[in-house]
Amino acid sequence: MPIFKCPQKSEPLWKEWDQKAQKNGLRHQVFAVNGDHYVGEWKDNMKHGKGTQVWKKNGAIYEGDWKSGKRDGYGTLSLPDQETGKYKRIYSGWWKGDKKCGYGIQFFGPKEYYEGDWCGNQRSGWGRMYYSNGDIYEGQWHNDKPEGEGMLRLKNGNRYEGNWQRGVKNGSGRFFHLDHGQLFEGFWVDDVAKCGTMIDFGRDEAPQPTQFPIPEVKILDPDGVLEEALAMFKKTKEGD
Repeated sequence: MPIFKCPQKSEPLWKEWDQKAQKNGLRHQVFAVNGDHYVGEWKDNMKHGKGTQVWKKNGAIYEGDWKSGKRDGYGTLSLPDQETGKYKRIYSGWWKGDKKCGYGIQFFGPKEYYEGDWCGNQRSGWGRMYYSNGDIYEGQWHNDKPEGEGMLRLKNGNRYEGNWQRGVKNGSGRFFHLDHGQLFEGFWVDDVAKCGTMIDFGRDEAPQPTQFPIPEVKILDPDGVLEEALAMFKKTKEGD
């Protein structure tokens, strides 16, 4: 009795091609329609693991960790220098959901950079900013600006220690005029000192001391006067 064998059904070619097109594991360069390309690891058709992305539009390069198609983990972003043609590092640090998040260093120029905490692509938390003019701010940040307790040390050595809001001095603070040997302690509103007391501080060691020392002023109740002035300014500010 003859035996008939049923031939195995072959899968359509499109299924085979689709399986080969699925990206998982390590891949060589994969180009996008817009000219961007990526080299690295994939999972479920998304960049996942270690990889390098190059954007054609501005030449930016990101090297680091990916998760579900987004920069997530530790990585470095670089841009080409228009003058030298070489790549210069813009940011090195932690990312989450394609945004800077956690500790990182951002370079704004040859002599200007920030090192500290980030959240949602903005400086937020504790950080230190080195400005191109030689000033240094160290303290708390929020919404990409100094906010809370912080210290600004100027290039000439003078410094401010105190409260900040929206990137400027606001609230109680102390300004050390070390070049003249004086210390001002008082209250600031939008970067302007409104009231306070000035005393000699390190005047004998100051490089440019004032011509005369500050005379002793005797007020019956200096603390009460200052407290009353502070209360008045706070009340005025709240009414605005």
